Amino acid sequence: MSLIEVRAPGLLTTVQDLGREGFGPMGVSPSGAADPVALRIGNRLVGNAEGGAGLEMTLLGGTFTFPERAEIALTGADFRATLDNQSVDLWSSAEVRAGQTLRLEATRTGARCYLCVRGGILVKLFLGSASTHLLSGLGGFEGRALRKGDVLKIGTAGASFRTFRKRKVAAKALEKLAPRKTLRVTAGPQSDWFSEAANDVFYKTTYHVTEESNRMGLRLGGAPIPAAARGDMTSEGVSLGAVQIPASGLPIILFVEQQTTGGYPKITNVISADLSSLGQLRPRDEVRFELVEMETARALLVEQEKLLASKELILE
Repeated sequence: MSLIEVRAPGLLTTVQDLGREGFGPMGVSPSGAADPVALRIGNRLVGNAEGGAGLEMTLLGGTFTFPERAEIALTGADFRATLDNQSVDLWSSAEVRAGQTLRLEATRTGARCYLCVRGGILVKLFLGSASTHLLSGLGGFEGRALRKGDVLKIGTAGASFRTFRKRKVAAKALEKLAPRKTLRVTAGPQSDWFSEAANDVFYKTTYHVTEESNRMGLRLGGAPIPAAARGDMTSEGVSLGAVQIPASGLPIILFVEQQTTGGYPKITNVISADLSSLGQLRPRDEVRFELVEMETARALLVEQEKLLASKELILE
């Protein structure tokens, strides 16, 4: 069986797939890739199913040795990757010879880089998913971030021989899928609780991502939003991308390891087509919000999915 040996884990490297949907009533959030678009494309580049498990690296990449031949792809943020000191292109497949070492440095752009390998990363599934849920210590590789000396197994398809053909993502597609700093949102369940003045502050303020952000939520700094007219509320189910307004008035965007219920009013929700952009936000990055109608949000998601499924996405 093919393996990946972890020489250096990076700042926060975890095994992630597309998450475990449907367990919110049990109190289990989906987890999964913070930038699912990057993971899906990386898997396509190496011939995996889109939901195959790969490695998600945050802000600082790791160092990995491949004892046997492998086929890999790096997607997402640019971590200045090299293979035995030779640069590796982002958004394209690459052949790794037996014994070679892949090194990734600090990010140049964005927050997360994905390493996909033909055959996928093999780990024991938790609730049908390979994704690591850091808060609970479940899923992924022993429920935790990778450490020096860990050895990961690659699926059997990775060991099967096939003639390597370099694949890359079309430049026009990358332009359309580029992460956004103006996040499009739809009205939240409690949007009518907020005054016209509060909405004016929310949509005109340029917020910044704070250092306290993590996979549970992105905490924003900037102008506080005036309190909702109705005050406290009963806890209810919350969704990925919901924008909560706590007592401080500073927005929190619920992320992939979110709590499944919450008692703060939700002024908006980031649209599905922009959720991957959340995964590439770094501390101190600036964001703004743009309100769109539900019909527009649906149309943008359909357009994105058509592009991801198109034959024009990957060039050979």
